Amino acid sequence: MTSPDHATHAPVTAGVLGGTGYTGQELLRLLSAQPGVTVRFATSRSQSGERSPVPGLHFVRPDEAPVDDVDFLFLCLPHGEAAAWTEGYRGSARIIDLTADHRPGSGKEEGWVYGLAERNHEGIAGAARVANPGCYPTGVLLSLLPLHAMGMVDESRLTVVDAASGVTGAGRTPRTDLLFAEVTGNFRAYGAGNEHRHLREIRSLLPERSILFQPHLLPVPRGILETITVPVRDGVTSAEVRLAWRGAYSRSDVVRVLGDDALPDLAGVVGTDRLDLGVCNVARVSPPVVTVVAAFDNLGKGAAGQALQNMNLMAGRPIDEGLRC
Repeated sequence: MTSPDHATHAPVTAGVLGGTGYTGQELLRLLSAQPGVTVRFATSRSQSGERSPVPGLHFVRPDEAPVDDVDFLFLCLPHGEAAAWTEGYRGSARIIDLTADHRPGSGKEEGWVYGLAERNHEGIAGAARVANPGCYPTGVLLSLLPLHAMGMVDESRLTVVDAASGVTGAGRTPRTDLLFAEVTGNFRAYGAGNEHRHLREIRSLLPERSILFQPHLLPVPRGILETITVPVRDGVTSAEVRLAWRGAYSRSDVVRVLGDDALPDLAGVVGTDRLDLGVCNVARVSPPVVTVVAAFDNLGKGAAGQALQNMNLMAGRPIDEGLRC
């Protein structure tokens, strides 16, 4: 959602390290559409010299990138490479890392601010280095944090997260199990046993909560749907959950709370930077639970859209400026 006074903002320059993956390409498209934002470079080892999604901009090799000549650096590198790169960086650019390397629970989060934009405005605005949240944790945390803060969740019982992601969530590196013939017409669980790497991040923000997280692969290109069975305290209803969300996200154009027990779907969010939340009561279950559903685009709010929110906050722009809401 573009602010009408965008022309008053100081110009911003940006560079993207790792511009050919799905996340990097999505980010480049978003940045190139922002008034007052100039993308100076995007790197690629395999496609150096080829056209990028930014009109008139060609990919350059990482060692050719003018990393000291931009205001913001976005890291869309393979997991593990971002931490090694930042250890050697001595420039003044503010960094937004879209990899898992500096997120809570990584062991390397010291000096980094967690970039869950709707929950940490002030910390992000003053940060030099921001760790963009993972896609799955974004939906889980935005769903649950306001409910825990209001004391609605029975923390003695298990919260169950059934999460399903489109194929782009697995990255762009060729893999046999992600071939079209393997995925289409199929639906399968993976990462079983409650050992998925995103659990560290979720548990760091919801410490000592009992959470079972089970991801699934959807036979679609993009989008995430998370169905969360939330154990609530006696008397907590879906209407009260919606009120808690609306209070928490009243200033956000990105988080949309549906009404009247309506539940979101992927068709409503794919290709946007929005996250839709819905909740319904559950009958004939004791102790009580509610069903929460979060739907969003893994490349939008789950990655590039959230990175743009973080840049907006760090640059003193309206948080949701330029987003596809």
